[in-house]
Amino acid sequence: MNDNLLDRVARLEALEAIRDVDARYCRALDDGDWDTLVSLFTVDGEFVGLSRARGHAELRSFFAGLAEAGLTAFWHHVTNLEITLDGPDEARARSLLWQPCVQDGVPHIAAGHYTDTLRRVDGDWRYVTKQVSFDYFVPLADGWDHGRFTVASAAATYPGRQFA
Repeated sequence: MNDNLLDRVARLEALEAIRDVDARYCRALDDGDWDTLVSLFTVDGEFVGLSRARGHAELRSFFAGLAEAGLTAFWHHVTNLEITLDGPDEARARSLLWQPCVQDGVPHIAAGHYTDTLRRVDGDWRYVTKQVSFDYFVPLADGWDHGRFTVASAAATYPGRQFA
């Protein structure tokens, strides 16, 4: 009985730690805290979405460069986190994303999902891959309907399209 209880507690601790990584990712991204954001990835971790960046130097450059690319403000609202533990140190997660943002000075609304793989490194969970796919990314004033995009890099992430 005790072994089973210990396994169950370890599982619950892992799930909660992964939820915490996701919350810290959103907060660090929205606050522009690139040191914290990059630390949430493995050394060779990658972000796949608006672009592809691998390794801490590329990740820092990509995220810090979003403002220069016109994405000057964003607020990540992530929900419905589904986590699958593939072992004591490996996991997959999927969550829904709703993201008001400002692109080229224009308020936009975006929605989609994240698909992640994670690994425990030195006791802490880190992203191996964090991939975003958008269902829409449009000016707020235009409203939205499924599949509309005004940002080409977001359109490239639409489910069913190949990422270049």
